[in-house]
Amino acid sequence: MEYRYLGNSGLKVSALSFGAWVTFSDQIGEDVAYKCMKEAYDAGVNFFDNAEVYANGEAEIMMGNILKRTGWKRSDLIISTKLFWGGGGPNDTGLSRKHILEGTDAALKRLQLNYVDLIFCHRADFHTPVEETVRAMNHVINQGKALYWGTSEWPAERILEAYDIARREKLIPPLMEQPEYNMFRREKIEKEFLPLYEKFKLGTTIWSPLASGVLTGKYNNGMPDATRLSLQSYEWLKNNILSEEGLRKIEKVKKLEPLAKEIGTTLPEMGLAWCLKNQNVSTVITGASKPEQVKQNMKALDAVPKLTDDVMKKIEEIIQTKPKLEYDWRG
Repeated sequence: MEYRYLGNSGLKVSALSFGAWVTFSDQIGEDVAYKCMKEAYDAGVNFFDNAEVYANGEAEIMMGNILKRTGWKRSDLIISTKLFWGGGGPNDTGLSRKHILEGTDAALKRLQLNYVDLIFCHRADFHTPVEETVRAMNHVINQGKALYWGTSEWPAERILEAYDIARREKLIPPLMEQPEYNMFRREKIEKEFLPLYEKFKLGTTIWSPLASGVLTGKYNNGMPDATRLSLQSYEWLKNNILSEEGLRKIEKVKKLEPLAKEIGTTLPEMGLAWCLKNQNVSTVITGASKPEQVKQNMKALDAVPKLTDDVMKKIEEIIQTKPKLEYDWRG
């Protein structure tokens, strides 16, 4: 396993990590989830990602039970959760001070932990002043209930505002951002956040590296049974994949498949390795519904050297998704 520093900190996270989204409780039970987490841990994964909204809190409960069952040393683990959607009450959603403080306590109770290493603001809350959120997250860290805080799917200008407030008020700034990143979703990581890497050494814990399964090739021959697309709560994802844009992506994946075979790897391994090639990516969050999938995902580390400049160029010629950077008028 490779370990990378998380942003401008001394904390090292495994380059490949494991998350509970979609699978825990929605697709798999606790016994299978235990086997998946153990497979990841045995491969050197130290970062396990969760959120209060995943399976309406059941994913955190399941992960908490598994952590207790394994008896792993707490200092060997990096556990995260995310706050925004905590329930149906008027103050259970968003990033108000009230929800952040109460949501943190509720998450810790479900996870059966005294603290989480990372806590994320799961989306930007445009109804709550950024300063209120920054102060609340600072308070959570000062209470010892989290060690670092970050954002997820925030626009760059709002992250910058959080940094400015933290510096002005001598508070703790966000350390990391959790954006979607894969061959088909690149704008934030490769363009929007460039100034944040340079100015603040922003860390990134990316999700959906295989574009919700599209880059595994499993949709190349139609819709298979028993996938996340069959879940009622993920109807939106099925519609996205079956849209005109989604079908165009599948056609590109079909062209990537022979290239993966040519370099001696698989589509999923190549997709994950492609993300790992970006040094602004701190960790790639993987997911799996079977321990065998975890084992395959871990092989992506061996595929990274196979993605030479020539191979990366061939991939780009197929996907044609590279963001256009602002033109440098001064040359």
